[in-house]
Amino acid sequence: MYERSSWKVLLATFLAFGLLVAACGNDDGGGGAESEPMTMPGEGVSVSMARANWSTGYMQAAIYRTLLQELGYEVSNPAEAELAPATFYPALGEGDYDFWVNGWFPIHTTLIQDAGVEDIVQPIGNEIVSGGLQGFVVDKTTAEAHGITMLDDIGDDPEIAALFDVDGNGKADLMGCNDGWGCQVVINDTIARNGWEDTIEQVSAEHAALFADSVGRFNRGESILQYIWTPGAFTTELVPGTDVIWLSLENPLPDQVGAAALPEEQCPGQPCEMGFVAADIRVVATNQFLSDNPAAARLFELVTIPVIDVALQNLSYGGGANTEADVQAAADQWIADNRVTVDEWLSAARAAA
Repeated sequence: MYERSSWKVLLATFLAFGLLVAACGNDDGGGGAESEPMTMPGEGVSVSMARANWSTGYMQAAIYRTLLQELGYEVSNPAEAELAPATFYPALGEGDYDFWVNGWFPIHTTLIQDAGVEDIVQPIGNEIVSGGLQGFVVDKTTAEAHGITMLDDIGDDPEIAALFDVDGNGKADLMGCNDGWGCQVVINDTIARNGWEDTIEQVSAEHAALFADSVGRFNRGESILQYIWTPGAFTTELVPGTDVIWLSLENPLPDQVGAAALPEEQCPGQPCEMGFVAADIRVVATNQFLSDNPAAARLFELVTIPVIDVALQNLSYGGGANTEADVQAAADQWIADNRVTVDEWLSAARAAA
């Protein structure tokens, strides 16, 4: 891969995606909250917190944990309870945990329903609105050589599908999602809905390993078909419009219809129906916990995290700042950088108690 400025590429990519809208409303603004007694509404309350098994959500989990601790809550370390969504939601309903901050909607709605806990748990707040962009990319070289702009071009043509065959069975290997992730379900259902079972198959394994394998094959000049998402550092390693293109779909699932505002050089198949609507990332907690802890509930309602801040931390994480201490340091720095706004949230949470 040729040299590039990762920071400039990342910022330019997110500007193109139009995701910076989600960053609004978190400016410190120069003012400060009036001094007040530092009440501790969470004092004596133990909270059990989990986190998702994708590193792009680690910093957010650390931020919420730290803010709850500032309210006096004793919060378990989410790094010790790292789960796939399909495992987490039943456990949340059973009372094993009180909350996590890694809900992706609408794709997690089905997982909550499948777990039978829709009357026991609920999403709350607007952590990152429309911040989760998901879809499929192919290397630009193969796309241009064979006129590929849609996933349909691969699914409807066995000869083109064979270009992405890694295991030798004639089907395109779509490097997808971990077992138990909502995107795994969406991808398999999309393949089935379009009748592509004979031409495309999802490879489900550790996403980071699948992505690394795709990057290796890309660097060797081989064809790749890969699921990725933002916020994340993926688009700094395989840059849309330069290294890869996003694919659109003719017939996405009914609940995933909604074109992304991506430029044609990044997503040639306009309108850019990516098979996933832009996801809202939200806290999901038990109703009982929210009822018993109005201070925590109010905090969850108020916290917002700009998607670009998450993306920049993801870039650092991918660059080697990937220990738990590094994640906590990033969370602490984010809180310090947004201290005035954070104090306003904490003040409102204390008032709710």
